[in-house]
Amino acid sequence: MVLEGAIAEEVITNNLKQFLLVLSVSLGVATLPQIFSWFRQIPYTLLLVIVGLGLAFADVRLVILSPELILFIFLPPLLFEAAWNLKWSELKRDLVPICLYAVLGVLITIAGVAIALNQFVAVSLTTALLIAASLSATDPVSVTALFRELGVGSRLVTLMEGESLFNDGMAVVAFGFLVSFSLRTVELEFQPILVELFTVVGIGIAVGAFIGFGISYLTQRFDLPLVEQSLTLVSAYGTYLIIEDLGGSGVIGVVTTGLILGNFGSRIGMNPRTRVIVSEFWEFLAFFVNSIVFLLIGDQIRFASVGDNLQIILVTVGAMILMRAVAIFILSKLSTSITKAEITLPDQTILWWGGLRGSVSIALALSVPTILPEREKIIATVFGVVLFTLLVQGLTIKPLLEKLNLLGDAPLREEYLELVARNVALERVLQHLQADKRPGIDPEFRRYQGKLLEGELANLQTKINKLQTEYPNLQSFTTEQFRGELLAIEADTYAEFVKSGRLNKELASLLEDVFQNGYEK
Repeated sequence: MVLEGAIAEEVITNNLKQFLLVLSVSLGVATLPQIFSWFRQIPYTLLLVIVGLGLAFADVRLVILSPELILFIFLPPLLFEAAWNLKWSELKRDLVPICLYAVLGVLITIAGVAIALNQFVAVSLTTALLIAASLSATDPVSVTALFRELGVGSRLVTLMEGESLFNDGMAVVAFGFLVSFSLRTVELEFQPILVELFTVVGIGIAVGAFIGFGISYLTQRFDLPLVEQSLTLVSAYGTYLIIEDLGGSGVIGVVTTGLILGNFGSRIGMNPRTRVIVSEFWEFLAFFVNSIVFLLIGDQIRFASVGDNLQIILVTVGAMILMRAVAIFILSKLSTSITKAEITLPDQTILWWGGLRGSVSIALALSVPTILPEREKIIATVFGVVLFTLLVQGLTIKPLLEKLNLLGDAPLREEYLELVARNVALERVLQHLQADKRPGIDPEFRRYQGKLLEGELANLQTKINKLQTEYPNLQSFTTEQFRGELLAIEADTYAEFVKSGRLNKELASLLEDVFQNGYEK
């Protein structure tokens, strides 16, 4: 008994040391762009992959990745954070193309990649299908982070993130079917697959919605920021585990819960301060988890294994890029014919080239049963392809954005907002100076300070007017910001009435109108 306790204690100590080592390296990489300005040209997540590759080359293995570690520990918070921050109004606007990319796009990728592997490098159909299914889910974390940094249009971000959230679930379901087919436990027939697909997705949506709305109405009854923050964390992991146990898609369930809590629950059940606290918590957690995941992706590469399967990897990369192009350009045209809302060719190009693969693909490959004869070939191929998409596609997405003139005006907006903030701050200082009549202050000092403030305010106003004249788009940006503030005030007022019992909770659907429709522009 004592021996078992000592062994358990040793295991815990070693795991803690490994965790702290990974965390230390990740945080060390995070500081590099602050010390060396050149590193700012590389997205943070890709910098982690490169450092991980360096460790792998030196044969330093920090932690052994397992599918359970990715799917049950890393994936739920990443899905929840993305869904929490995804605006339902924007998602609803582009739900048709997102669903087409996430469902038909996955099927096109699986079919095209599997056929190419089977025909060109004589990979068995079973192995080819498993490789294709593993790589059918996109993971554009580094791309969307770059989009936000550069101020790329919100619609492109929504399309990219929305597709990624939903195709993760589709890929996991498809992979499960193909594993069962490989083990000869099911037959690949259309009707049973369709029924099973609707069952898995239906359980995910139903349970996810139940948990999301349940927590939304529960948080109306109290105002405890730390408890409400903890509830969101519990809901992310709890939803995933419960739905997986029920035979549904935990991925779809977490996305559903995150969307409801982010767009509905945080409005009717949380005051503005609590919403900020919870949002900042999830921003930190996503940064924390992504830092570990991308570092470990690089660190897990086995160069010898990748070299042995280089031909298969190259064929897979070519087929995947081709099938991605087929899916994006054809399905975008189909979406336009259905919704009459065109997705521009430059946007389609970025969606095509920005379809990186990441942690979900690796988790699926690692979860291939050990009894399948070509498991190591599947893992090596998937790792090689993921590495290509992260380094080649990930590092070239910014030049492509520049070439297509899709870079936003984020630096300009930041400068404008700083000027506006300073203007408001100095106006408040001037008001305080004029209102404060306390004795003992030299009147000449007051007049001098007042003149300084008035001069600085006049200078700031000149700069603001100049920016607005030179860049007319700032006017619409300012108007949209102000409109968002008005909507937030209205929503907070409804939430206050609901929490105090002066508004029936059935009427909380008013919030949906506020954030979907807003005021007439």
